Amino acid sequence: MTEKLKVSCPNCAATNNYPLSDQGKKVVCGRCKSLLPKPGTVFEPTPEQTHKLLYEASLPVLVDFYSPTCAPCNMMNPIIESLAARRAGEILVIKINVDNHQELAAGFGVQGVPTFVIVHKGSERDRMSGAVSETDFSLWVASRV
Repeated sequence: MTEKLKVSCPNCAATNNYPLSDQGKKVVCGRCKSLLPKPGTVFEPTPEQTHKLLYEASLPVLVDFYSPTCAPCNMMNPIIESLAARRAGEILVIKINVDNHQELAAGFGVQGVPTFVIVHKGSERDRMSGAVSETDFSLWVASRV
């Protein structure tokens, strides 16, 4: 039996079962036929995709508001990547560059980076700002998802 993990389509927010046995093959959304991100992948959606995912995705979404010139943000990158891989199929992890998408950051009231926000079906579950240890971050996410 092929193992599958849930992934939300960035374009239409439909939940899809992503077959892990299809390594190297392109997997598309069953609804809109857009290319799906591999479960556990951290990606930067467009503002339109971000809105769709935050309000319509069945999986909770962890949003990493960051700046590429921010040292604490860069320190958190491997922690975010590791968490996304470990929690693949349970949570979707996206990154928002506040330098490029100031309106999204302002809409969330982000005043400093890194800021992490967990959203599910349009409802903010919690937020955290600043760099923390991998253990503390993982425990925070686990208690909110």
